Amino acid sequence: MKRLLLAAALLAAGPAAAQGIPEALRGTWAQGGCTTPTAVLHLTARSVVRLPADGPARLVRLRGLRALGDWTLGTGAGAEAPRVLLRAAGDALETAEPDAKLRDDRLPGDTPVRHWARCAVPPPALAVLHGEGLAALAALERLEAACQAGTMAPCLAALVAVADVSGDGLLGVAEVARLLRGTAWAMAAQDGGEPEALAAAVGLGGIAALAAARLLVDGLDFDGDGRLSAAELAQDRAAWPSGGDAAAGRPVALEALGDGAGLLRGLLERLASQ
Repeated sequence: MKRLLLAAALLAAGPAAAQGIPEALRGTWAQGGCTTPTAVLHLTARSVVRLPADGPARLVRLRGLRALGDWTLGTGAGAEAPRVLLRAAGDALETAEPDAKLRDDRLPGDTPVRHWARCAVPPPALAVLHGEGLAALAALERLEAACQAGTMAPCLAALVAVADVSGDGLLGVAEVARLLRGTAWAMAAQDGGEPEALAAAVGLGGIAALAAARLLVDGLDFDGDGRLSAAELAQDRAAWPSGGDAAAGRPVALEALGDGAGLLRGLLERLASQ
């Protein structure tokens, strides 16, 4: 949960994007047919993900969007600031990824244009490999909207909302692990991972995600019900703690507290082994 809370803090500190990819263009598109595509393109409000069947993935998180004639021009984050052109072509989608040396006022120039067909239902193999990662991207954008208002409570409430598969308003181990697996996939896609690397992120990374999820739930499950609520996530994090109301007494050396914690841990371990 430490990484998730850190991510929430970073989201709260960042600027919110003013707009997103036009809603009519969002969703999943394919080349070569939806049953056995040669490549899949997935568009969210602020992300473009290209997933070739044989080749490296490309995930571009967009920091800027503007109209350019009948195209929508998206500019990605990072030093390279990659650009992606998108436009509707009837029921299809057209995209272009111009060379970095081509000026904006000359776009699209002779940049090759790719054509994509809408896919309502993903092939099972691709859904297994990419489904959780693409869901994590959608969750991230919902968190960006909630967390960039500057206060932690709605941010943590949104974290519970996007990860709550069961709909009970609480996060269990499986729900936290799902979010961690999706994040691992997204990081691998952003690094240009091949399909094998994405599978490893979901598979081997999934084992680590499950172990981490168990530790995270145990570490923040204050009421002992085996699940996390927004209130438990917000404990000591949604507001600064008070200065305390105990005026009497003398400072105690923190080293002594450390010794006491060690004694307490040893006692608890002995009791558990009885």
